[in-house]
Amino acid sequence: MRLDKYLSDMTDYSRNDIKKLVKDKRVTVNGITVNKSDLKVSEADVICIDDEPVEYETFEYYMLNKPAGYLCTLDYSPNVLELIDSNRKGLSPVGRLDKDTEGLILITNDGQLNHRLLAPKHHVDKTYYVETDVEIKPEAVEIMSKPMQFEDFTSEPAKLEIQDKKKAYLTIHEGKFHQVKRMFAKIGCNVTYLKRVSFGPLQLGDLEVGQYRKLTKEEAASLK
Repeated sequence: MRLDKYLSDMTDYSRNDIKKLVKDKRVTVNGITVNKSDLKVSEADVICIDDEPVEYETFEYYMLNKPAGYLCTLDYSPNVLELIDSNRKGLSPVGRLDKDTEGLILITNDGQLNHRLLAPKHHVDKTYYVETDVEIKPEAVEIMSKPMQFEDFTSEPAKLEIQDKKKAYLTIHEGKFHQVKRMFAKIGCNVTYLKRVSFGPLQLGDLEVGQYRKLTKEEAASLK
């Protein structure tokens, strides 16, 4: 790839900024100062700006604590990508959370992984913290542990953990439209607050609402 693309992908510099950096002799490739921003380079090359290495990453992986009011549909605003400070093209959320739902959403440009995590055959666990308008009856645990029939799909057995009369955690494997809300409606409860707290091996932890972070190499590997 071209040097200016490499650096624009991996830094906040624009192509014009990079031309100026090269002109000012601040860019080296394998220890040699370069004088062309369109120089052909590869990921194996050691590329530095002001003697600081700039490593190339083919894929980026971010965990975002999505705020309510943001969309996972990128054709509209405000959407979740507006909260991520990255120049990388091709970033998209893995699956969707409803506009009024908070919590963990994975964002990446790794299309193959995106497809794999959403494929029903892989049964990726997704856990949600739920608050309801009325008491969640104890028998709901057994009801949700069995398939539930809806007009457009049948849910797989889910795990409901009641925390309080109106608070619970629900772990499901699919990600159908309004699925959690529809499952609770089946047992006579309306969801008043919904937050995804885990996605596969990823845990939201103490990441603040509206904040994001890059996945560690170990976390990214665990998804694969």
